[in-house]
Amino acid sequence: MKEREEENVVALYAEEQQPESQEWQKSIPAQVFLNYFFAINYHIKNTSGNGLEQLAFFREVKPELTEKDTEAVKRLLLNSWSTEYALRATAELGDEAYMRNALHWTFPQAYYTVFAGLQAFLRTRGVNTNNDALVLREAGRLVVKNAYPHAISFYASGHYDDFNVHRLPLAHYKPGLQIAGKELEAQAQIGQFLRTTRRMKAKAVRQFVQGNAATAIRSSKTGEILQKFGPQHWQQLTWRIGYTTLFDLMARLRISSSHREIERFVQAEIDFKLFHESLLEIVSYLNGIHECYVAQAMGLQQYEAFVQELPKHLQNSFVAARLKEQIKPLLLPGEEDYQLGAAA
Repeated sequence: MKEREEENVVALYAEEQQPESQEWQKSIPAQVFLNYFFAINYHIKNTSGNGLEQLAFFREVKPELTEKDTEAVKRLLLNSWSTEYALRATAELGDEAYMRNALHWTFPQAYYTVFAGLQAFLRTRGVNTNNDALVLREAGRLVVKNAYPHAISFYASGHYDDFNVHRLPLAHYKPGLQIAGKELEAQAQIGQFLRTTRRMKAKAVRQFVQGNAATAIRSSKTGEILQKFGPQHWQQLTWRIGYTTLFDLMARLRISSSHREIERFVQAEIDFKLFHESLLEIVSYLNGIHECYVAQAMGLQQYEAFVQELPKHLQNSFVAARLKEQIKPLLLPGEEDYQLGAAA
């Protein structure tokens, strides 16, 4: 299933923007992908009220973690942080030629560091799974429930080619090929990214369902497995897709390092440094959100002790910086309330 998804991912680059010439063809798919992630980062940085303190979901008292849950969460965070460390190491080298060729691993690193942090957050909510599709579906439900700040609470729903984009009021505008310089352009590009990604997911689900004789939708007249889908057939699959959120957009980075399509990115004439910076800032923001939730569930004192005992490469790093700059200011004023609530 994962291989099929990856094939669909690369096929959709051409679908998102049709190149006008062979020369354009070399760079447009990569430029569009850069535009998308730059637009997401632009939207996050230019949307007010981006913290968790304003969310009712965050203030809800959650069940206390068991020792088993706590250890599992710690392992997931270590995976997330070690992957983010590797992603940041590429930026420290600073050479654009290096960053260009580093796409083979920075793309999947950006996704898997966020995925591990998301798993840690879900574990504090009683969701324990390594299945990518289930994790993304649970994340979608939390996005819709307003568990995330407004800047990343957008999502797409609906049946194939009848999609609705929510919480992005400017998403219906047609995006251009330029880097977003206004909120309208950023939302237009994110909206397109949501729609094309949801279309990709729908096609992958159809391929999976129709490839199994036991689950395939068949013709009511002949009983044969359907080859062509109409709206009524697509509607039978929509429930399998769930909501399409930022986490599904991050999953678009799961490109095999051996796939020929990555070479088109490497050979493209785009700003690779800007691409890497955009990815890293999105990763840092998302991981910070999940760390706040985990620290809340563990209790600030236990979380601090865990951070102080991290392996050498993570000591005094971005982990400690986010603890000081984001988590402590958020949890210190009400830490006693959280502990009392959990104990109750």
